[in-house]
Amino acid sequence: MSPAALVAVGIVLPPLCYVLFTSFQGDAGPLSAYIAILESNLFRQTLTTTLVVASLSSVLSLVLGYIVALHLAKQSPNRRTALMFLILLPFWTSILVKCFAFTIILGRYGIINNLLRWASGIDVQLPLVLNRVGLLVGMTNFLVPLVVLPVLASLLAIDSALYRAASVMGAKPARIFWTVTVPLSVPGVVAGLLSVFVMSLGAFVIPALLGGPKDQMLSNLVDFYNREVLDWPKASSISVILLILASIFIVPMALWRRRRI
Repeated sequence: MSPAALVAVGIVLPPLCYVLFTSFQGDAGPLSAYIAILESNLFRQTLTTTLVVASLSSVLSLVLGYIVALHLAKQSPNRRTALMFLILLPFWTSILVKCFAFTIILGRYGIINNLLRWASGIDVQLPLVLNRVGLLVGMTNFLVPLVVLPVLASLLAIDSALYRAASVMGAKPARIFWTVTVPLSVPGVVAGLLSVFVMSLGAFVIPALLGGPKDQMLSNLVDFYNREVLDWPKASSISVILLILASIFIVPMALWRRRRI
């Protein structure tokens, strides 16, 4: 992996260093951009929104992904391969295309509202897009495959003899699930949960297209300062804060996995 790692570092490190350098170029001093951002109500509200949306979308993705992974683990290898293709197919589709598709599905005159209107005979206009609901739907749709893969790997690594032993000892399916399946799948659950949470922190396209004005996240705030306000030190300082925030969750995960190995 060393050549690939060196190439990745060579591509990512120079612009990252430039962003870090720019964040200290405030007019009132090296830390003026950071001080202004941390004192800004807009930044604090956006940070809170980012953490809330990332947490909710991660939990929803974990629940749905665990159910899917549990179903896949019980299938034959050939059937599992076919089902995995169906799960990964949306993941290979452009996120931009999927967001516009959700606006058609969730819009006030979209597929869901039209079906409800047809079934009820009244003018149904549920607000399912350009708000927190649409944002969570789009985020969950994007993140579920990223949960399925590590959880499925943990489930497939469980020795089937443990299930037989628990059954012989008189344990019911629900007891087997909570005392055997869940504890032994924790590594995959933790890996999947942290992966999707970190990816949620940097989401940009989905909040921009499916979220409302109050659902914009830190990446959208970086875009705002970069393209609208043209304040590059503040945009860079938010980027650095976002990187630190993601590292807070990545580093413990890496140390935990290294300890397990």
